[in-house]
Amino acid sequence: MSEARVTRDGLAGERPGRDALFGNGMDGSARKARRRGRGGERRLVPDAEFTSYYGRPVVKAPAWEAADIAGYLFLGGLAGAGSVLGAGADLSGWRRTARAMKLSSLGAVSLSAAALIHDLGRPERFVNMLRVFKPTSPMSVGSWLLALYGPLAGAAAASDVTGLLPRAGRAAALGAAAVGPAVATYTGVLLADTAVPAWHEGHREMPYLFGASAAGAAAGMALLAGPRAENGPARRAAVLGTAAELVAMRALRRRTGVIAETYAAGTAGRLLRAAEGLGVAGAAGAALLGGRSRAAAALGGAALLAASACTRFGIFHAGTASARDPKYTVLPQRERLAERAEEAGRVAALGD
Repeated sequence: MSEARVTRDGLAGERPGRDALFGNGMDGSARKARRRGRGGERRLVPDAEFTSYYGRPVVKAPAWEAADIAGYLFLGGLAGAGSVLGAGADLSGWRRTARAMKLSSLGAVSLSAAALIHDLGRPERFVNMLRVFKPTSPMSVGSWLLALYGPLAGAAAASDVTGLLPRAGRAAALGAAAVGPAVATYTGVLLADTAVPAWHEGHREMPYLFGASAAGAAAGMALLAGPRAENGPARRAAVLGTAAELVAMRALRRRTGVIAETYAAGTAGRLLRAAEGLGVAGAAGAALLGGRSRAAAALGGAALLAASACTRFGIFHAGTASARDPKYTVLPQRERLAERAEEAGRVAALGD
């Protein structure tokens, strides 16, 4: 009894093409050619292109209200940077500007805390966040920063208005100024710590962007509320803050790759373009005319405040847009995998 030896290409000893072959009538080379789309064969099914599971978002979009959270981001930055300017004015003997900044910082941090608590739903949830301190959690650190900064800002403003305990009031103002930069920038770290693509991919630039935007807002408040004779430092802070914000935003867009589309399109794009225009106009007006005209200083200050608010709202909307579209999650992951594969190839080549 003869035995036929079966191989991958069919029966041993048989000529291909004369008898039926395994693999849908194709030998190994033909199958490979078809996979590559060569050999005269037309592929009926295109290569799979994964975007998401049934077109649904890969990450969940934040359920936050823009008025609450974007307002919280803006007001916190205004408060923190305002305390720095207020303490500087206090030490320089510019009492009217110092009082204006202390009062505005107290009002801003109060409204910021109110917006956060409103988003949380119940006031006790904010208190519960103070039960533990986790240095690795931006939310925990931010909660404690607000709990420390708020009383300091309140004591500084109350002492300035009433004239009571001036030494304690000055110490509180200096304490608020020491904590203020962290209050102004920790929200950038908080956003970058999420899985939202537009925020997470900009984790390096986000704190600097928030700090620069806060400086512009505080300078705007000083120009708007302080006397013309005392607004020299505010005018310089307006120029530096606006320039730093423009540089940080461009660096963020350059490094985030395809995700930068979310910062240029839709509501986010309109807000961020408005922020850029208002910031440049406000800083230029303050620098050129703010020292001569009280009205020009006030207009420049209002433009800077509006620019900072537009920046925070624009960043918020860019984040929600990036979470809703799965490509902003999938494509950066593919790019990182390709970079790792390329790096592994280079290491292997060096090893050989």
